[in-house]
Amino acid sequence: MLCTLVALPVPAQPASPLPGAWMPAAADADIERAFARAAAERKPVLLYWGATWCPPCNRLKATLFNRQDFIEQSRGLVMVHVDGDRPGAQRLGARFKVRGYPTLVLLQPDGTEIARLPGEAEPEQVVALLQRGLAGGRPTQAVLADAQAGRPLTPGDWHVIAYFRWESEGRPLVPEAEQPALAASLAARAPDAALADRLWLQALAASDDGKGIAADAALRARVVRVLADPAAARRQADLLVLYPVRIVRALSDEGSAEREALASRYDAALQRLAADATLSRVDRLSALGARVELARVALPPEHAGALDKLPPALLAELREQVARADREITDGYERQAVITSAAWTLGRAGLGTESDALLKANLERSHSPYYLMSQLAGNARRRGDTAEALRWSELAWQKSQGPATRLQWGASYLDALVELAPGDAARIETVFRQLVGEAVQDAGGFHDRSARSLQRAGRKLQEWNGDGRHRPTMTRLQAQLDRDCAKVSADGGAQATCRALLRPATGGGRTAGASEG
Repeated sequence: MLCTLVALPVPAQPASPLPGAWMPAAADADIERAFARAAAERKPVLLYWGATWCPPCNRLKATLFNRQDFIEQSRGLVMVHVDGDRPGAQRLGARFKVRGYPTLVLLQPDGTEIARLPGEAEPEQVVALLQRGLAGGRPTQAVLADAQAGRPLTPGDWHVIAYFRWESEGRPLVPEAEQPALAASLAARAPDAALADRLWLQALAASDDGKGIAADAALRARVVRVLADPAAARRQADLLVLYPVRIVRALSDEGSAEREALASRYDAALQRLAADATLSRVDRLSALGARVELARVALPPEHAGALDKLPPALLAELREQVARADREITDGYERQAVITSAAWTLGRAGLGTESDALLKANLERSHSPYYLMSQLAGNARRRGDTAEALRWSELAWQKSQGPATRLQWGASYLDALVELAPGDAARIETVFRQLVGEAVQDAGGFHDRSARSLQRAGRKLQEWNGDGRHRPTMTRLQAQLDRDCAKVSADGGAQATCRALLRPATGGGRTAGASEG
């Protein structure tokens, strides 16, 4: 039985959780004031794009923004916080070409971009990149152009290149197909071993599924040396934890002795990282999650999907670390980052019942419980419990806060309805009407993430009506859409985006679910 849908007003915007040093911005006028101040004070601008619910954003708040060295660096910056859920903020997302939460962008006072700082990198690395920016670092695009042309690079330039985010959704400076070869060519020229190691790992991470560079014995040996050296592995911890499966696949053939040996050495390195007290708790747990992913890949074909075949010692360690984190964490930001990651990892390890229990126990302790509810919906969907999947998905949407987040979670609920209850045309129609109605009330409702959420919902409805069975519903929705779109400003293409929601798309593109970061 589906829950009764209630017409909810758009909730009030959540208060910014960041300290007073950050200037909140949700409109072009706010940004212009920030750049004017930066010009007057001769300081770079650091723009932080995030959301209250986002686990990696909460990781930044728990591990970077409260660090004394970061606070010291911030005195030389104009700090701007763009919360993607402030009314109108999605227009700024489009302006700065930021998509995933979190994103940190360092800019000159004239708006020229110096660098995009990797939010998943170690805090020390982010602080070092900020130091280079404060010391007059050049824009990443210029550095990359010199690197591609084979021109000499300064030590600071090389550091920027090594920590360049090769996967930059929505704004890649290097086409995806060219990334592995370029990273490999730069690795071969890098001035020191640590930078070369990092660039080789970047090249391998971009070479998944047989695309990219062809690994040889020398490269395998290099990676094995990094994995075996605790200090070298610690320097590359973020890449080793983020891309274990890609790196192992790029370096070895399925079923080969090389893959088995490499995976074993990789697992040993991840074990050390999971026990490394110099890493944050969420990073240590992520290292355990990387071990789970490697173990899943190592399962023989006859046991594919049989997660009860994962090593018992690994499952015991995972349970113990999750229980300790749940027991010991007192900081709300850290809890949001760790518990959501822990629940995901438990599910990936086949411990779905324990994942559910952890999430339910933390609903009242979370400042964004709707994120946990969306995970509960996903768990239910994976085990085939349609009623629970729909119940949690609807509740997550009802409890979600902020205009962009409500559209994102609402699109996920609509997706669940179409997939799991396609005969409930009345509910599907009601949900889409409410999504469009809320978008019309927000100045950024048809820009960036919000636009993608609505486009995703529109495509789902077109699939639902693929055989024309729901033509009367679609006709009513299009008529209502035409009336609603007339209220939307034509500025920036918002009205055109609105009107096209139920029209067949002319091209593809990646869409994001409720858990998009």
